[in-house]
Amino acid sequence: MQSLVASLASFPGFSFVRTRGPGLLLAALLAAAAALMSQWGVMVQLGLSALTLAIALGMVAGNTVFPSVAATAGAGVDFARSTLLRAGIVLYGFRISLHDIGAVGWPGLLIGAAMVALTFSVAVYVGTRWLGLDKQTAALIGAGSAICGAAAVMATQPVVRGEEHKVSIAVATVVVFGTLSMVLYPLAFPYLGLSEHAFGLFAGSTIHEVAQVVAVGDTVGPAAANAAVVEKMLRVMMLAPFLMVLSFQAAASAKGATSFKACCKQVRVPWFAVLFIAVSAVHSLDVLPHALVAGLVQLDTLLLATAMAAMGLRTSASSLRRAGMQPLKLGALLFVFLTIGGYFVNAAVLAIF
Repeated sequence: MQSLVASLASFPGFSFVRTRGPGLLLAALLAAAAALMSQWGVMVQLGLSALTLAIALGMVAGNTVFPSVAATAGAGVDFARSTLLRAGIVLYGFRISLHDIGAVGWPGLLIGAAMVALTFSVAVYVGTRWLGLDKQTAALIGAGSAICGAAAVMATQPVVRGEEHKVSIAVATVVVFGTLSMVLYPLAFPYLGLSEHAFGLFAGSTIHEVAQVVAVGDTVGPAAANAAVVEKMLRVMMLAPFLMVLSFQAAASAKGATSFKACCKQVRVPWFAVLFIAVSAVHSLDVLPHALVAGLVQLDTLLLATAMAAMGLRTSASSLRRAGMQPLKLGALLFVFLTIGGYFVNAAVLAIF
C-alpha cells in the first residue's frame, strides 16, 4: 500500500489534483447546477444564462459554506477564475464567424463599433468623474454593457486587474438592466417606426447579453431575431480588439511610459484575446465537424460557468455592501444611453446607408 501511495505521489498530475482538485470540483459542480437551471422555463424567459446563475450560486456558497473549506479548495478556485477563464474566452470564438459581418453589412458593423466605443467611453467618464467610482469598476461595467454582458466583464477583468467583488457588481448591473431590456423592447417595438430588420439591429447593438438578445428577437419575429443575433455577434467579435486597446491604454497611463516606445514595452498583450480571434477565424473556414464545434461550445459554457462560480466563491457580501448604489446608478445611466442614444445612432447610420 505504501509503495502504491508513493507511486501515485510521483505521478506528474498527482500534485495538481491534490492541491487544485477540491476547488475545481466545487466550482464545476456549481457550474453544472447553473447550466441545468438555465434550461428551466422561467430562467429562459428571464434570459438568465448559465454564467449569470453560476456567479449567483457561487456567491451564495461563498458566503455560507466556502469559508470553512477555503484552505483546502482555495487553490483550485483561484485556478478556475484565472486559467479556466482565459481558456473559456478562447473557446468563445467557436460561437461566432467572420462571415457574420456579411449578414448585416457595413451599417451593422458601423453601428456595433459606434455603440461599443461610445458606451465604454461614457461608462468610464461618468463612472469616475460624476459617480466617484474607481476606474476598474467603471471599466468592467462599461465592458459588460458595451459588448456582451458577463463574458465581456470576465474577459476584461485580467486586463484591468479587477477584484472579484467588482466583477460580481458589474455582472449584477448587466443582469438587472439586460432583464429590463427584455421587458421594454418588445413593448416599444410598435411605436419605434422600425422594420423587423432595423429593430433587430437596434436590439443587437444595445442589449447586454446574447441570451437576452435572442429572447427579444424571437418575441418580435424571425427577421428581427436573425438581425439581432448577427449584430450581437459582431459586438462579441469586437471583444478582442477592445481588449488590445484597453491594454495599450493601461500601458500608456502607467508610470514611466513617457514615450510611444516606452508605452509599447509596457503593454500586457492579452494572448487569450489573440487566440480568440484565431479560433473565430478557424470556425469561419467551416473545416471542423459541426458536432465537434457544438461540443466545444458546450465545453466553453462549462469552463466560463466554472470561472464565474469561482469568482462568486471569492466574493464576500460585505464587499458588495461597501460598493453602495453608485455602480447601479452607472448601470442605469448606461441603460438609458444604450436605449435612447442607441436608437439615434442606429437611425443615423441607416439613414446614410
